[in-house]
Amino acid sequence: MVGREEEIKILKRAFQSKYPEFIGIYGRRRVGKTFLITQTFAGKFAFHHAGLAPQEEDDIAEGSDATAKNVSAATRQLMHFHNSLVLQGDEETKIPQNWGEAFLRMIKLVEKKRNSNGEKIVIFLDELPWMDTPKSGFLSALEGLWNSWGCFQNDLLLVVSGSATSWMTDRLIENHGGLYGRLTAEIHLTPFTLTECKALFQENGVAISDYDIAQAHMVFGGIPFYLKQMQRGQSLAQFIDHCFFAPNAPLKHEFRRLFASTFTNPKIMETIVRALEQKRIGLTRTEIIKATDSKSGGTISDYLNALENSGFIVEYYPFGKGKREPYYRLVDPFCWFYLRFVDGQKSLSTDFWKESLDNQAVSIWRGLAFENLCFLHIKQIKQALGISGIRTEESAYIVQGSGGKEGAQIDLLISRADNVVDICEAKFYSSEVAVDGAMERKAVRNAILVQERLPKKAITHKVLLTTFGIVEGEYMWTFDNVITLKDLMR
Repeated sequence: MVGREEEIKILKRAFQSKYPEFIGIYGRRRVGKTFLITQTFAGKFAFHHAGLAPQEEDDIAEGSDATAKNVSAATRQLMHFHNSLVLQGDEETKIPQNWGEAFLRMIKLVEKKRNSNGEKIVIFLDELPWMDTPKSGFLSALEGLWNSWGCFQNDLLLVVSGSATSWMTDRLIENHGGLYGRLTAEIHLTPFTLTECKALFQENGVAISDYDIAQAHMVFGGIPFYLKQMQRGQSLAQFIDHCFFAPNAPLKHEFRRLFASTFTNPKIMETIVRALEQKRIGLTRTEIIKATDSKSGGTISDYLNALENSGFIVEYYPFGKGKREPYYRLVDPFCWFYLRFVDGQKSLSTDFWKESLDNQAVSIWRGLAFENLCFLHIKQIKQALGISGIRTEESAYIVQGSGGKEGAQIDLLISRADNVVDICEAKFYSSEVAVDGAMERKAVRNAILVQERLPKKAITHKVLLTTFGIVEGEYMWTFDNVITLKDLMR
């Protein structure tokens, strides 16, 4: 398995523990939750089950099975759980009427599989949020399962997972009822970094340059399920065409499925993300309400929190504006790419990406996507700057031009607790950057604008984030630090 070293350590410690263990693992669709658990505990499951994905309204309306249309969501989940029980050894033929009954049957089944040597019995409930349908009593039954039985079984390891991150955090991890503080460990599984993407390609025997690994991350967002489908002998451009633009392209409808599987209200979430894609530095809560025609109040805050918990957006306070009103910025690379090039397109060539490599729109996207890539690798940037142990805040800075005075937009500022502000300029080039007079003047002007807002004890450093470094020349010392792909891949 590529990466996930820390997560595997947590899981193996739980398996070797002498006490009951209850682990929750969450992360967005396709990030590798199920793969991590099934590979770590292969051959050790006493019972495993995955919830059914929610049926979308269009699917129900157009479904060929007329009977299925009249079956409640809760009943569908219980029928599916019954099938898992039967397939794994339960001889009961009657479908459970509620989750309490279903879990009791599961307990009886795993009790028969208890190991005489005291080795952990592992129960894996995948996509837990999908099982919690309205008025089903699922969460109460889960409380009963753990509080009345699980917490007394020293040889039990219960692992639950879910792509609906907000459900996992709000209803389980931060539960204030009967499951309060019951989890013994939690794992937030995040997308791969550039380093892990490179290791995945190497593991699969795919020959690809660091330059194209960066672009792959800028398209697919470090999601292992997407990246591992690239075949040996394919170029990145061929792979992108296959995924998005070929007939029956596997990711052509992934955007809709991604939101449908993650949120109970996917349409409004999509609307917010579409609005944020239009503004690279993000929008305030007020601007989001206006752009999406949403009602003001607590609901929009819940939506934004859910999107942030799921890793689609980040909240930040622009430099120089205090803490009055935060901005929300779209940072999910897959959404950026999909909305810019795939969404709503009905007549694109099946070779669209190969034919567009030198297109101006693609060049503009590369620049913006590389800025976002750098934002997602702040840890590596701090390491390259030698400031890993220093507290920092990352933000953008916007100065409106007025009275003939030119404005400025700085997409990444790193404000450091050691009285330094790093002003970062991102340049995605296919070779070394030749710093010219225009770049030098822009860097100096930005430094002056930022310095005007700093206390006297603080200074600015100019940082260039680029692919392969800079060419020796007259302006090569414009930047105090130059960070390359090699640094971002550490």
